[in-house]
Amino acid sequence: QVQLVESGGGLVQPGGSLRLSCAASGTIFSIYAMGWYRQAPGKQRELVAAITSGSTTTYADSVKGRFTISRDNAKNTVYLQMNSLKAEDTAVYYCNARLTRPWSWGQGTQVTVSS
Repeated sequence: QVQLVESGGGLVQPGGSLRLSCAASGTIFSIYAMGWYRQAPGKQRELVAAITSGSTTTYADSVKGRFTISRDNAKNTVYLQMNSLKAEDTAVYYCNARLTRPWSWGQGTQVTVSS
C-alpha cells in the first residue's frame, strides 16, 4: 500500500517562501507522474503543479513563475518550492500520483500566508 507523507508547511508572510516535501513509500515511485494539489477552506482540491517521470513540469496559471516542482527518485520524494507567496495560496497542500484512480491521500501540510 502506498503511503504519502507531506511536510514543510507553515505560517509565512506575503512574499515569503516555503519548500514542501512529499515522501512516498510502498511503490516504484520513479515511474509515476506526480502532482501537488491544494485545498482551501470551502473550495475543491485543485492541481497546482505536476511532473512527469521524465521531469517535464506543468503549472496552474495561478502559480506559474512562482512555484517550482521537482523530484528526487532516489529518495522517492517530490518537492514544491513556493516563492512570492500570496494570501490566496493559503491551503492544505497534498501530493499524489497523476492517476485516474489516485493513491490514498496523505494528511497534507498546511500553508498559511498572512501578515
